[in-house]
Amino acid sequence: MTTTHTLDVPGARLHYEVRGSGPLLLVMGAPMDAGAFAPLADALASDHTVVTHDPRGISGSTLDDPEQDSTPELRADDVAALLDALGAETADVFGSSGGAVTGLALVARHPGRVGTLIAHEPPVMELLPDAAEQRAATEDIILTFHREGQPAAWRKFMANAGFDQPSEQYDGDGTDQAEAAPPVFEPSPRDIANGVRFFAHELRGTAAYIPDIAALKAAPTRTVVGIGATSGALITARTSMALAERLAVRPVEFPGDHGGFLGQPVEFAEVVRRVLKG
Repeated sequence: MTTTHTLDVPGARLHYEVRGSGPLLLVMGAPMDAGAFAPLADALASDHTVVTHDPRGISGSTLDDPEQDSTPELRADDVAALLDALGAETADVFGSSGGAVTGLALVARHPGRVGTLIAHEPPVMELLPDAAEQRAATEDIILTFHREGQPAAWRKFMANAGFDQPSEQYDGDGTDQAEAAPPVFEPSPRDIANGVRFFAHELRGTAAYIPDIAALKAAPTRTVVGIGATSGALITARTSMALAERLAVRPVEFPGDHGGFLGQPVEFAEVVRRVLKG
């Protein structure tokens, strides 16, 4: 059974969901919302109390000021407030992508609140040798969003991330190859609103975050860096390796690529369990 709740935090009202029983595990993304993690949370709920939430400004988590920018630090404080609301001094945390960045900020800002952090493919661009180029690419993506709209911005974002882009070339008999491709994903009004939020108010803060390596090493938290088995071509594989090297830890392989928990939630959950058992 899944129960839904709301929590007032400074400047926002958070939507969160609780399922299962057992040790407390927070599962989070950014900008991905609670719904995106439902299959993984269901797979983990047999032996964990799993809490998912919509990050501030995303889906069901509303803002007092819709123009407020989202930062990893703000999101980390929200998660600490969520722990307080749950009556939990500590919990384990699984964060993917921007949610992994939130987790890193949580450990640094609130020492002792996280037992084990699994940081799955955090896009910590500032750790890369080509950080300046990545900074420029992020600004170009944001500019493209404001100038040309979401579809063009998503194309640039996905290309820079390392994902293959659909071909617009023609085959030998003149048939557009796109006609044979799977149907194009049609975003819902909520997807569109979340995309606006991401490009206008969240992407820059997440991509610019610099992990506090000294604080992460000093914290009592065990930090695990996860990389997808098929993520080798993705920029998040590079950022994850860079973080693991600085923390002097060996990354753990997870099923699939950056979104492996979407396509293989049961297999993904088994790796999460194995990591949490240490």
